[in-house]
Amino acid sequence: MSTLTTTRPAAVAGDAAEDTPAVTGPNGPSPRWKTLATAVFRRALRPRIGTTLGIGLGTMVSLAPGLLPRTPSAQAVLTGLLAAIALGIAGVLRFALRRWDFDINYRLTRFRTSLLGLTTLAALGTAANANHWQNQLRTAMGTALIGPDYWLHWVLMSGLIVGIFAGTAHATGWIARKLGWARSIAVTAVATAVLYLIGVPAAVDWRRSAYAAANATVDPELVQPVSYARSGSSESAISWPSLGAEGRKFVTGSPAGPVRVYVGLDSAPDLDSRVALAIRELERSGGLERSNIVLAVPTGSGWIDANAVRGFYERFGGDVALLGMQYSYAPSWVSFLFGRDDAIAAARALFTAVERRIGTLDHKPEFYVYGQSLGALGGSSIFADDADQDRRTCATLWAGPPAGQVHRAGATVLANSSDPVVHWSPSLLWRAPALRDVRVDAPVPQWLPVVSFLQTSTDLLAALNAPPGHGHRYGTDQGTAMGTC
Repeated sequence: MSTLTTTRPAAVAGDAAEDTPAVTGPNGPSPRWKTLATAVFRRALRPRIGTTLGIGLGTMVSLAPGLLPRTPSAQAVLTGLLAAIALGIAGVLRFALRRWDFDINYRLTRFRTSLLGLTTLAALGTAANANHWQNQLRTAMGTALIGPDYWLHWVLMSGLIVGIFAGTAHATGWIARKLGWARSIAVTAVATAVLYLIGVPAAVDWRRSAYAAANATVDPELVQPVSYARSGSSESAISWPSLGAEGRKFVTGSPAGPVRVYVGLDSAPDLDSRVALAIRELERSGGLERSNIVLAVPTGSGWIDANAVRGFYERFGGDVALLGMQYSYAPSWVSFLFGRDDAIAAARALFTAVERRIGTLDHKPEFYVYGQSLGALGGSSIFADDADQDRRTCATLWAGPPAGQVHRAGATVLANSSDPVVHWSPSLLWRAPALRDVRVDAPVPQWLPVVSFLQTSTDLLAALNAPPGHGHRYGTDQGTAMGTC
């Protein structure tokens, strides 16, 4: 008959010894793998309080209602990351409490199983609510509903992510114990310095090079325009390669009627010369002879929405000139965080130049300004210090403005309630978004401190993957809804 004996060294309070029992039998100690299996089994039945709360709270926060439908992989990544972060916080708190000779697991050991059951029930309830919310969003947006396979994928992938993080943390702790505190601190300091001085600059340069390479890549399916009314044609002063990836898409798009002038970041060496080149190109292409000129302020990467172009064609027919100028290679979110001033400076400089040139004409075309996303922020900045924008333009339109931060006097604002770009702001951590002029296109979740910020930040990654008319995708009303003089 075997006996089970558990020892709790005085130097180690808590459940460490409890979870690694010494198993003996008539033939001596059991094999190590059996001892390990027993410990793992007991840990699974009675996990640490911090483990239960960390995984439970991380899971429930990740499943809170968001703005957009989410793939199982995206949901699993969020769940895995939040659960891993919560486990890390729990580990730090456990270490700090033990330093004060307070072991919460030992003092509350009889409640561990009950806490596990209650947390599991709460997580299951949150998952059921998440299933209902996701299907509400999908019904409103006309996409397929989710089923059990969604949650199976979610469980497996999020569990894998948590396991990777937990394994990494344990390996790091083992190395730290082997090195000792003094050496561990020294190694951490050196690694941090290397990361800050070498790793971060290298990563920034790599991403900058990647953005520049993507901008320079010529899509073989795009054919260089032959019309004199398009930038990049043989008659244009702006070369086809210098337009950039988004500029080439813009000047080759349909319909054929409007004049399309675009100046890429590589079309001239600095902002002033790019502005001067844009005015010359507007003159050369016949844009000043059209009855309407639309200054389209691009997003961070230089993108101008083709839906807006079609909308302007529906509004003005071929009697319109569309003008855009690139100010960055980077995606909008990068430019929003690190290059917002470039968008503002480019929009103001080009607007002023076009305004002055129109002022010299006998037949003055109507002047409009349009911007989407970061382009809305840049375009709106033109009128930030001008209380009477109607005097300078015929009308303005802003689509999907970041955090709704645009100059609204006299402007048409398009904003979907499901667009995370409209919601997102650091202040979302502590207060509800001040939503104005939004079109309610789907259920809007209740704001929760911190939780809503995390959910909206996650939805930003898929803002352009929503169905048309939802998220950060706007239609031809970007042109047709523009105001009149």
